[in-house]
Amino acid sequence: MHDLVISNIGLLATATGANAKAGSAQGGITAVENAWISVDGGFITEVGAGSCPSAAETFDAGGRLATPGLVDPHTHLVFGGWREHELAMKLRGVPYLDILAAGGGILSTVTKTRAASERELFDKAAAVLDRMLSLGVTTCEAKSGYGLNFEDELKLLRVVKKLDETQPVDLVSTFMGAHTIPPEYTGDREGYIRLIIEDMIPAAGSGGLAEFCDVFCETGAFTTEESLRILCAGKDAGLAPKCHSDEIDAIGATAMASSAGAVSCEHLIVCDAGGIEAMRKSGTIACCLPATSFYLDAGYAPARDMINAGVPVAFGSDFNPGSCPTNSLQLAMNIGCFKYRMTPEECLTAVTLNAAAAIRRSGSAGTLEPGKDADILIWDAPNIEYMCYRFGDNLVNSVFKKGIKVK
Repeated sequence: MHDLVISNIGLLATATGANAKAGSAQGGITAVENAWISVDGGFITEVGAGSCPSAAETFDAGGRLATPGLVDPHTHLVFGGWREHELAMKLRGVPYLDILAAGGGILSTVTKTRAASERELFDKAAAVLDRMLSLGVTTCEAKSGYGLNFEDELKLLRVVKKLDETQPVDLVSTFMGAHTIPPEYTGDREGYIRLIIEDMIPAAGSGGLAEFCDVFCETGAFTTEESLRILCAGKDAGLAPKCHSDEIDAIGATAMASSAGAVSCEHLIVCDAGGIEAMRKSGTIACCLPATSFYLDAGYAPARDMINAGVPVAFGSDFNPGSCPTNSLQLAMNIGCFKYRMTPEECLTAVTLNAAAAIRRSGSAGTLEPGKDADILIWDAPNIEYMCYRFGDNLVNSVFKKGIKVK
């Protein structure tokens, strides 16, 4: 007898396998009608159709759609304060780099983050995660990057670790001390880069506080040469490379990061054909952030070109206080469908299997298959087309995390 059987699933829709899907395979969704899922010990043990087996506990899905739990592979989860005061500047068309130069942007959040206690940061992020869980996110990446000194960067990573231990959403931690140059190092870029390489990265790696190292390789942030040094130092400390690349200016960041073995390149709004080819050759996942483009009224990443070229595409929310203050991955799917011209099937893969692969969790999350974690969503929807057709509502009916109903 199974621990749990979820029965009366009208349609089960899932990608399959443990590796990111690229090209035409990104839209290859397995669909099972009148389905059921059995769960034992927090893992999926069987997926079938028709008559279901007996179990200690059953849940009637009521003929609804079932998919894997959503995976958010790009967030800036932990920070102090908000930045609603920048809205008026954005409406006037003030560029982000100008806001940053005036002491706003990242630096405004850094000031508030440094002033916040670990407890305050924990409580705020925990509330956000609870909302994300209700929206269907069962696994989530979380970057540091708003401390920009040794003490506060480690403070952010400790908060992520404590959150991972105390609430249902699985968290994957990324060190991003290379978000921008902090004010106290104005005029001494090299000094801050040495602090990152010689002190921050070793502490994050040896302390088990991070799994990835990310860098904002962009005009006004870090050059390709500086970024490569930082990513290589991260690799030496056991932190796999990621890169914020080609968000504002195409300075060669995507090609640089791909050559360094980046697991994912992220943003990619102005990624050119050379960057796409570099990702294809290296097997790097393109983590696109459609809600950020929407919020900034900016261009959209060439996701269709990436898929056509054979690059796996994932979506992240990019939840952060400045350029994308939303934690709805459902909204990212809606925007991705209409602005990237991706099919609902491709979008589902982008927020499940490919997103899991972008944070090295595709062996345990991202599909509904035996052996995977029983992270399962039941939707108030009959099919995945309806998920992308509707927007602005939370269509998640029930959330199971490792076989336990948490929402």
